[in-house]
Amino acid sequence: MPITSRDQLLTTAQAARILGVTPGRIRQLIVEGRLPARKVGRDLAIWESDLDRVKIRPWGRPYPPKPAPA
Repeated sequence: MPITSRDQLLTTAQAARILGVTPGRIRQLIVEGRLPARKVGRDLAIWESDLDRVKIRPWGRPYPPKPAPA
């Protein structure tokens, strides 16, 4: 994703606060490859613009399919 002039690097904790999830969930998204991150020292840094990749998503598990009428 292109970097904009107002884009900034966030820690996993900052990204978690913005998305309303735990830092562990942010790390899980990074490991799954759904959220790109860069290693900065011993920490992971996420560009704020990359949060859009996971921001718009349905919450929870999907509903199971309804059985066909008999």
